[in-house]
Amino acid sequence: MKRPLLYLLFALLTFGQLEAQQDYFFPGEQFDPAIPSPKEFLGYEIGEWHTRYDKLIAYFEKLAHSSSMAELQVIGQSHQLRPLVVLVISNSDNIQNLEKVRLNHLQLVDPQKPLPDVSRMPAIINLAYSVHGNEPSGGEAAILTAYWLLASQSEKAREIRENAIVMIDPAINPDGRDRHTNWANMHKGNPPVSDPLDREHNEIWPSGRVNHYWFDLNRDWLPLAQIELQSKIDWYHTWYPNVVGDFHEMGTNSTYFFEPTKPFGSENPVVPRKNYEEINNKFATYFAKALDEIGSLYWTKEVFDNSYPGYGSTYPDIQGGLGLVFEQASSRGHIQSSQRGDITFAFTIRNQLKTSIATMEAGVKEREYMHRYLREFFQTALTEAGKEKVKSYIFGDEFDASRNRLFLQLLLDHKIKVYENDRDQNLEGKSFKKGKSWVVPTSQPQYRMVRSMFERVTEFSDSIFYDASSWTMALAYGLPYAGQTNFSATKEIVTLENTKLHFPAPENYVAYILDWSDYFAPKFLHQIQNAGIHVEVTSLPFTSATDSGNKEFPAGSLIIPTAFQKMSSEELRKHLQQAATSSGQDVFATKTGFSLKGIDLGSNNVTAVRKPKVIMLIGNGTSQYEAGEIWHLLDTKVGMPITKMDISSFNRVNLHDFNTLILPSGFYNILSGSQINHLKDWLNRGGTIISLRTAIQWLQSQEIIKEEFLSADQEQGPEFIPFASRRDFEGAQAIGGSVYLTRLDITHPLGFGYRNTELPVYRNSSIFLKPSKNKYQTPVRYTADPLLGGYISKANLEKIKQSASVIVSQVGQGRVIHFIDNPNFRGTWFGTNKLFLNALFFADKM
Repeated sequence: MKRPLLYLLFALLTFGQLEAQQDYFFPGEQFDPAIPSPKEFLGYEIGEWHTRYDKLIAYFEKLAHSSSMAELQVIGQSHQLRPLVVLVISNSDNIQNLEKVRLNHLQLVDPQKPLPDVSRMPAIINLAYSVHGNEPSGGEAAILTAYWLLASQSEKAREIRENAIVMIDPAINPDGRDRHTNWANMHKGNPPVSDPLDREHNEIWPSGRVNHYWFDLNRDWLPLAQIELQSKIDWYHTWYPNVVGDFHEMGTNSTYFFEPTKPFGSENPVVPRKNYEEINNKFATYFAKALDEIGSLYWTKEVFDNSYPGYGSTYPDIQGGLGLVFEQASSRGHIQSSQRGDITFAFTIRNQLKTSIATMEAGVKEREYMHRYLREFFQTALTEAGKEKVKSYIFGDEFDASRNRLFLQLLLDHKIKVYENDRDQNLEGKSFKKGKSWVVPTSQPQYRMVRSMFERVTEFSDSIFYDASSWTMALAYGLPYAGQTNFSATKEIVTLENTKLHFPAPENYVAYILDWSDYFAPKFLHQIQNAGIHVEVTSLPFTSATDSGNKEFPAGSLIIPTAFQKMSSEELRKHLQQAATSSGQDVFATKTGFSLKGIDLGSNNVTAVRKPKVIMLIGNGTSQYEAGEIWHLLDTKVGMPITKMDISSFNRVNLHDFNTLILPSGFYNILSGSQINHLKDWLNRGGTIISLRTAIQWLQSQEIIKEEFLSADQEQGPEFIPFASRRDFEGAQAIGGSVYLTRLDITHPLGFGYRNTELPVYRNSSIFLKPSKNKYQTPVRYTADPLLGGYISKANLEKIKQSASVIVSQVGQGRVIHFIDNPNFRGTWFGTNKLFLNALFFADKM
């Protein structure tokens, strides 16, 4: 008799807990008992614990196995090999015929095809959560949303299943989510602690916000630097959803935000006004109603940015859908006190659940409208393009095939049509060679993305920016480009073919030679140095008789003399060919050290290349974004390992084991006097510091360098400003992210590999450093008319004109290389990456 009684008690307890959960999240709802609830599967109520990603995926797998109305698709994997999944939910007929539904929906994207019968087409709705891993309510809401949609026996759920294909991304950033999940769970108190000072609410560095490489994935929809977003965009263009929900969290003392965002100032200039003025307001009524039902407060039409195309809520707007950002005040743990009282994890989840359901409801109610808008969006793209003066953009770097290919791949990933340039041309003082340049017509369905890639915007309706105010990708890649008033190419590039590389036939050579101009030349250099090959670099140009005829080589070219190697000629050849193949480099060889023009190979202007031994300080007080960008660059573009040492462990390091120290933005006040003395001694004896942005200010404060800064005083304004306007006035003085033209000294070692003295740079700081007093050590300085794109106040623009972008400070036998502008910003600035890599390889030449 005991077993049945215990079983009955357990069943009653389980039912009671389930009922309690349902009363809070789903009051009065009836559910299909054949579909396991989150509580039944996970063993705890949603909101009691933070759900690990593997358990979340396991539950989604269970749902897909439990119902013919669900299908789990794997669309990629994270850097740490966690699967990126989409749970597709609809009625059984749609699930069985997904490919047919998809192909029918894609007809809306092609203006050349007849408009299908939209009255019979399901809405395509994508709910995307936890792109920031430490904004956890979204992932938990994904669990409840999936359960409700599959198991609820309500008329609303049935109507959505019958009239929509709902695709749920539970976590776009699973690596960051698990980092935060483990943190919150390991510090959970019993009872939970609401004090914001508690360790649970204060993550260590790096935070769960970022992915494996410490990137903010909600800035990566445009540049596609990270594999998570590469997979997401590839999937996105197979469906073109009508509606995309992008679920976030914000400060604990706020309430809830949903669109519309701030009119004009927070809106993207290429998105049709209909999106902002009509569609957003139409959908907002559903969200307001859903939150009003449970008494949750909210706000709209303020602050949050919808302009930068790299957001998960903006990219869909430029693809004919409706992107919707949702922001929930965060408990950053299980419970946290706020100005309105304690916020529980469950409360934050419930709000996200309510707007998730409202998004699906609105998508279904407005599905015919949204289908017609999707077709209209791409039709009007062609109409607007026809009114443009610029009919095409031509681009290409004659000397950098790899950077060309990287940009071509980005355009193709965004489904932009690209054609080969079929003749040599000169436009705007730039040369575009046949076979080494390409043409992008503006008259194409992705006209608005073409504008995002090439257009320079310097006039704005607002001066306050949540993020970047410029995102011209052609400038980020540093490629020569120009607009044309005609379009005359014929051969479209569909996929990138492998290029044929040149490598010398087996002969007795004096030296092998490589032009440093290509983007992946540093990868080649690192690989052969790692193999023990002696490499030299020329600081002046020369012309050599090579195995492929007479070739001109600029300053910065690599010379691999055969006589100074500690390996056989066969081994040398094997290593060089392997490196050339893996890095995509053309290698030439010569049988004589006597040059046809310029210096000979034995000149004193040819010196050995020092192999970098690099350490980077990271941790609390430093920028996780800049550190991650450097780590990602060296890992993925060079293949170079880098020692990442927490600043708190500095007392353990002997800097003399390294020749290069990288200081990302930060303030290093944790370092003691003796540690700073060790740093100074190492620097004086020949070490190299590469400092970025605010690290420069710390170095100056410690008298390690002695440079001059321009004052960052604010622009003169009226004597009286209304208190309510203070944020707008102060914000207008910030440099949130804009692009400037600089003059590069290509004879300086930092300029090796560049052929053009004009170089676009990205600036998002208000640090103004005067040019070096040493007239030879300001290799990158701003031009007299520097603004290329983005917003800047007049006063700050004047300061920029007087300041340097990069300077070198000589300190004893060593040097500090200062990057006032981030050369590696968001893994996007391929045009300035080489400056940073030159600082690693050629610092001792400066």
